[in-house]
Amino acid sequence: MPTAHVNGIDIYYERSGSGPRLLFLNGSGATLESSALLIAPFREHFDLVSHDQRGLGRTSRPPDPYSMADYAADAAALLYEVGWSTCSVVGVSFGGMVAQELAVTWPGRIERLALACTSPGGPELASYPLHELAALAPEERAAIGARLLDTRFTPEWLAGHAADRGLAEMMAERQAAAVSDDEQRGRMAQLEARRHHDVVDRLGAITAPTLVACGRYDGIAPLANSEAIAARVPGAELRVYEGGHTFFAQDAAALPEILAFLARS
Repeated sequence: MPTAHVNGIDIYYERSGSGPRLLFLNGSGATLESSALLIAPFREHFDLVSHDQRGLGRTSRPPDPYSMADYAADAAALLYEVGWSTCSVVGVSFGGMVAQELAVTWPGRIERLALACTSPGGPELASYPLHELAALAPEERAAIGARLLDTRFTPEWLAGHAADRGLAEMMAERQAAAVSDDEQRGRMAQLEARRHHDVVDRLGAITAPTLVACGRYDGIAPLANSEAIAARVPGAELRVYEGGHTFFAQDAAALPEILAFLARS
């Protein structure tokens, strides 16, 4: 298993595929194993590097707290480890937050940047505070989770839309899956770092061509947050898809368009 010892921790990563260099940054609580279906299309078109972020999966779980700067520094160090001075970056949800931190800190290392279903943070433009869900009863957490996934996902909507119901059930099962105490500690440390994410006043430092992609009905990273990113990143392009936080799976145009953007020279 490829492991990079950087920043005092061992980062598990995978590199596969061929084509332009691309770094994939995963969402909250997600690992390479749990996100295999989402990562696979990128492997088909790019020389792809992806990793389990600190505290998760097969990467070390150092003592917390962690910061967004830590996650970005891990990604930057991993790129040096694989010999990449520059590459394109795609970040999904929490990974989009890490990608923003990476791009404002090391703008010269980013060739193209795709930010999906994410937020710039701060007091006004943060994603939904997922850390607050941990204190809720499982039934309440599941009900709120469905509406966060897609604001249309009421019981009535889901009863009449089988595909959306299947998507909501799959995501709920993933969230309810048992994990070790150590893994849970890593997840909560990640959510705490996410809570303090704020690049709002630094987005103007991004120099790479940037695509901001979002779902129209996203309850975690609302459309207004993506609009704010696109307004602050010089020359950024905003694309809104018919779906929620999982618009990749809901709008057939989303993934091909993001892949095409990243593949441009």
